[in-house]
This record gives sequence, structure tokens and C-alpha cells, in this order.
Amino acid sequence: MLRPPWWALPAENTLDRATAMLPRLLRARLDQTGVDFAVLYPSSGLFATAIENAEVRQAVCRAHNAYHAEAYAEVADRAIPVAIIPMHTPEEALAELDYAVGELGLRAVMMANCVRRPIPAVAREHPEAARFVVWVDNLCVDSPYDYDPVWRRCLDLGVAPAFHAGGMGWGSRTSPTNYMYNHIGHFAAAGEATCKAMFFAGVTRRFPELRCAFLEGGVGWAVNLFNDIVGHWEKRNRDAVRRYDPARLDQALLLRLLREYGGPVVERHADTLPTYVERQARSAEPEDMLDDFAAAGIEAPEDLVARFVPHFFFGCEADDPMNALAFDTRINALGVKLGAIFSSDIGHWDVPDITEVLEEAHELVERKLLSEDDFRAFVFTNTVQLYTAANPKFFDGTVVEDACRSEIEAETTAAR
Repeated sequence: MLRPPWWALPAENTLDRATAMLPRLLRARLDQTGVDFAVLYPSSGLFATAIENAEVRQAVCRAHNAYHAEAYAEVADRAIPVAIIPMHTPEEALAELDYAVGELGLRAVMMANCVRRPIPAVAREHPEAARFVVWVDNLCVDSPYDYDPVWRRCLDLGVAPAFHAGGMGWGSRTSPTNYMYNHIGHFAAAGEATCKAMFFAGVTRRFPELRCAFLEGGVGWAVNLFNDIVGHWEKRNRDAVRRYDPARLDQALLLRLLREYGGPVVERHADTLPTYVERQARSAEPEDMLDDFAAAGIEAPEDLVARFVPHFFFGCEADDPMNALAFDTRINALGVKLGAIFSSDIGHWDVPDITEVLEEAHELVERKLLSEDDFRAFVFTNTVQLYTAANPKFFDGTVVEDACRSEIEAETTAAR
């Protein structure tokens, strides 16, 4: 059993604790934070989407959404809550999308991007261990379910799926004594699992209008992922990978070099060298499995950008210096900028004072790591792009309605 979060909520700063709990108090204090409008993602909702019992999970998610739709209705000009969507099956996801967005009118959604599933053999032969021995379904690559109907319904309903799930309990993050050891990097690990899976499974190719966000993991992992994808494609695309086809091995040359430079160890096995070399030249890979980039439809470097950059946005803590990497075209392959979006984990231990959040984010400009234009993209433009791609009226009725409408019009004009 791993060491879970403890002392995770503000205590000494009781005002901030209450602010994260009470909609009217939050609205009254937003001006102090410098935030004009907030899209609010839940804390307890993370646990609700992970409940193992299907009936209880769906009931809790529905109750959560109904409660928040009512509780935040009176502050909707400054802050709106999101619906939590259980993702254990596409059917339950579709049902809650239709209810929360279609009936309650919630405009944004949070989904668990990874589902811990039991391993059938363990569940059958060792049921007492089944909940500890699981595999992680990333909803795309090798998933037992087809989630395409969920992505399609998101577009139909005008919502951008935002993914939020923890990676504590995966791999090495299983310390029973040290929460910090388990915590550092775990949101990033969960985000990378699904972002990478959506790309390689071709989700962004099949749904070119889809925009997604990955919350609380920052953007450093996304910079690494995108640059890794580009580097891997250059060396293992459909044509380049054939350089490593064992059938192309020059058997005569390899045999000669082994005999010439192998020394005593090789000489002792001289009679088996021809058989060894012949085995090295055998290929067992089926032709239709050679291109790992096939589902994503990658034919040229420009496709890598098109399938990744406009589709994915990354929630970043305000005080994270790695945020600057998203905008550094000197580092990022093909000169791209990634969709980092200003975020803050108010109501948790990692935000000691909510009135200093925006100030901390602006320190990157003061340190000349971000330009003013990049900072504007970080705190405004990227967020507008995320939410309005599927719903141009997302910000209607809010205090930022006019500013967002002007931004959309400017982008439309520039695109022409």
C-alpha cells in the first residue's frame, strides 16, 4: 500500500481553505487573485471517477454534477464548474455526458484518462490480490473498448475533454512511507500515457476538431514527448525503419569481420559462425505491423505538428519555471509552441497564498524567459482556443465574453 496524500489542504490559511469551498466567497476574492474568470476542476471528483463499483461510481458522479451545477449557478459570470465523467466504459461516459452537458448545461468536463483494470488470470486464480495487480488502460492503444463514440459526443456537445488522473501506485511510485516520492511526476505520467496513446492511436487524425487538456502535470513532459515523437519518427518512420530489417544484413561482410576482429572468443566457435550470422538475418515482423505511426497518418514532419500541437493543451502550475519551455521555439522540434495554459491548484498545499498566483506566473516575463505575447497566450489565448474550438459561445454570459469574442474574430481573420 502506498503512502497517500496527507495534510493536503490549507489549515493555517483558513481563508483560502474556505475560498476553495464556497462559491460566493471565491467570486468575491477573484479580483484579489487577478483572475477574471475561472473554470473550476474538482478535487474529490478525482476519487469519484475511480470508484471500482460501477453502480456507486456512476451514482456519485451524477450526484456530484447535479450538486455543482446548482451550487455554482449564481456565480456563473465569474466561475463555472466542470462535470466529472466516469470512463470505465464508453457507455457510462456517454450517459453522463448527455446528462451533465445535455441536461444540466455544464460547459466543460473532466475525465479520468486512465482506468485501472484487473488482470483476468489474477482475478480468477488469486481474487484476494486482484485489486493490487492491475494494468492501466489509456483509453486508446490496446484498450478493450472503442472510445471513439465518446470523442464524437464531446464534439457534438461542444465540450473539450480535460483529463485528470493520478499516476501514484504505478511503477516505482509505490512507497509506503514517502508521499513526496510518490507524488512528484505522477500527474505528468498519467497525462503522458493518454496523450501519447491518443496520438499513436490516430484519435487526432480521426477527429481533427478535437481539443483536449491534461491537468496539473505541467508542460515539461509534453515538450519531451513531442520532441521524442519527432526524433523517433525520423529514425523509425515507414521507410527509415527498413534500414534495420535483418534481411538487409550483409552476411558475408559480418562473417568476415567476426573472423578478422573477433579474437580468441570468436575463434573458439568458428564452426558455428555461419549459422549464427544466418540467424541474425532472419526477420519475423509482419509487414502490416512495421509502421507504428500508421494509425496517426504521418507521412511528413508537418503531419507530426498537425496531429499533436493544435489538439493538446497542458495545465501548468503558475510557479513552474518549466512553463517557459512550451514557448521556446529554439528547443522545440520544427519550431513549434505548445498549448500551455495558466492553472492554479488553489485549495491544496501547493498554493500557500492564492493572491500571489498570477504574480508568480509573471515572474517568467520578468526573468525574460517569456515574452509579453507568450504570457498573454499562457493566461488567455490558449485557454480561449481550448474551450471555444468546439463551442464558440463557451464564454457567453461571463465577464470575459467581449474579450473572448474579439480574440476569436481576430483568429478567424488571421486564418483567412
